[in-house]
Amino acid sequence: MTLENSSSEYVVIKALENGVTIIGLTRGKDTKFHHSEKLDKGEVMIAQFTEHTSAIKIRGKAQIITRHGQVSTFE
Repeated sequence: MTLENSSSEYVVIKALENGVTIIGLTRGKDTKFHHSEKLDKGEVMIAQFTEHTSAIKIRGKAQIITRHGQVSTFE
């Protein structure tokens, strides 16, 4: 399976400082935290929106890359 052929959306998150927190939020009647990760400067995580993940919250300085474009958390 390639990223282009997947029906789910992928997000690349690159930490620009130590301690960047990534939190996955559930979908459904109540929004809940279901997963969290901490990244140090230079680390990269590829996250995916699925039937369980409807939102991703990012704390700290990071670069976020999607097929729709790029955004930084510190602008």
